[in-house]
Amino acid sequence: MPNLISLSMCETRISNLWTTSAALAKLPSLTELRFQNCLCCKDTGPCPALSVGLADATFQDSAADEGIENSANNLNRYKNSADDYEVELSSYLQRSNFKELSSNPLPNLYGRAKTTSKICDSDEILISERNEDLKDASIRLKKYISHHPSPICFEKHYREYMVVSLPNLEVLDNLPIRRTDRDMAKNVFSKYFEYLPYKRKQKESVISLLQKREMGTSGTYYQNSSKLKHRNPYRNSQPFFSRSLSASKLGSSAWPLLHPMSSFSHIYKDENKRLRPRQFEYHPSNSSLMAFGTLDGEVVVINHENGNIAGYIPSIGATNSVLGLCWLKKFPSKLVSGLDNGRVTLYDINHIPPKVADTYDNSGVTTFFDFEQLTSVHVNSADDQFLASGYSKNVALYDINTGKRLQLFTDMHREPINVAKFAHHSPFMFATSSFDRDVKMWDLRQKPLHPCYTTSSSSGNVMVCFSPDDLYLLVSAVDNEVKQLLAVDGRVHINFDITTTGSAYNYTRSYYMNGRDYIISGSCDEHVIRICCAQTGRRLRDVYLEDGETGKSMSVQSLRGDPFRDFHLSVLAVSMRPKSKSEIIKVNLLASSSHGKECSYGEHIRSSYSLGG
Repeated sequence: MPNLISLSMCETRISNLWTTSAALAKLPSLTELRFQNCLCCKDTGPCPALSVGLADATFQDSAADEGIENSANNLNRYKNSADDYEVELSSYLQRSNFKELSSNPLPNLYGRAKTTSKICDSDEILISERNEDLKDASIRLKKYISHHPSPICFEKHYREYMVVSLPNLEVLDNLPIRRTDRDMAKNVFSKYFEYLPYKRKQKESVISLLQKREMGTSGTYYQNSSKLKHRNPYRNSQPFFSRSLSASKLGSSAWPLLHPMSSFSHIYKDENKRLRPRQFEYHPSNSSLMAFGTLDGEVVVINHENGNIAGYIPSIGATNSVLGLCWLKKFPSKLVSGLDNGRVTLYDINHIPPKVADTYDNSGVTTFFDFEQLTSVHVNSADDQFLASGYSKNVALYDINTGKRLQLFTDMHREPINVAKFAHHSPFMFATSSFDRDVKMWDLRQKPLHPCYTTSSSSGNVMVCFSPDDLYLLVSAVDNEVKQLLAVDGRVHINFDITTTGSAYNYTRSYYMNGRDYIISGSCDEHVIRICCAQTGRRLRDVYLEDGETGKSMSVQSLRGDPFRDFHLSVLAVSMRPKSKSEIIKVNLLASSSHGKECSYGEHIRSSYSLGG
């Protein structure tokens, strides 16, 4: 029989639930674990104080079976038990020469900030967190006093995630894991997390899935003849197997492959100069191309599959940042670029050299009327008009064919309009998002004097975008306020309930991935990319970013889902210390970082997964 393992990881830098649980799952003998500890505990075992005054296990099991309809008397018994517990715990701490912490915010086992002076009533806990059969577990968690916590303890539903992910674990953070704890954890996990993509319940090998495809079966659960009449006719379709393969590959890649793709000093005559990306966009029809603009006003077209430069446009005149980029769909060699000084230009990449030239060919270049303090440009579905918005209350409409500004819509919002986006399928409908907290839908056929509707966020809106089929709007407001709205009338479809930081400058951006199946979200004060199901809001995975050269965290400036590859995305990441550094990093969720050495430019960025770093 293998020796049982106890592990203490208090005060480490660990923060990623997914990679941490995957690493610890390789230790089947791990029975005691802690990332934070009770004040009175020196080792990883169960805390004696947290077992004093609580209902015994026999009563706990019977309460779990009685159900909600017979819980009135049990509730009073639990209240009395909680009162007795509070006295017992205080007495125990005094005997142990410990004092309770002050009302400074501390993490509890749900990953939320709390104060020891504010303990919820047990009946509120029962109503909001679990049913009557989980009273004992809820009381124990609310009474827990944290000490030496690692960052992972502040993650929402941290305890439940670890309990479900490590089924052999018996003690977590000096609290024993009882049957009711496991029941509660399973319910919380199923509500807030997605175990595998597309609601897959269990891991399957790629070989097994391919064998089933060749045999014309979808899974072992169809071998039961009594269930054949309920068979889904789409189970054997190509999307089903594609999604199954993705779920299998993602489930086996706890540490996704990340690599930068913008360190191309060789395009300069001065080899020491480095590109500094500020904005990027995938090509709409060529899966290998991407364009990005830099902080120095350059526009670069790159083959992101092999790292070769397909076109390079140097900055013209004074150095200004490229904040707006948008490809044309019907004329895919053309690209609209907008600088923060208001200069708007249409380029034809067929006329762009791959390197810096002594002379620059201006053929295929169209310059438009300036839009002051520009932050965004976007072309409509007909490729005949585009919008420009920025740090003003106005939006300009341009004609691509003539180069003229058709109209300036004034005072569309009460504060600056950070983003204006056309719908994917209608050349007339567009949405605007503003720091005045409003998102508005407009129709050009109404010469937009009044919006079709207005919907509001609780903080300033950073951006808005349409889902690929135009059924939804994805709205991102300051500090992780991310919502999906019904595009037809602006009603909230899903609130993704991402943890806030309290910063008024934590600008959040979100986009779709895998069509409209998932959303990816990141913020400029955080080094994490969050991936959520767009239909349920459940969290699928978090990806943390670190600079492999310095070990410093890299925050998320912008990000995009790859329109041609499921579970692929790119992120513009910025490291501020010791020096400002920006990289476009490709993220492949289906491949493991253990293959990073095979990638020609994947050596300097890693995901943040080291245990105890």
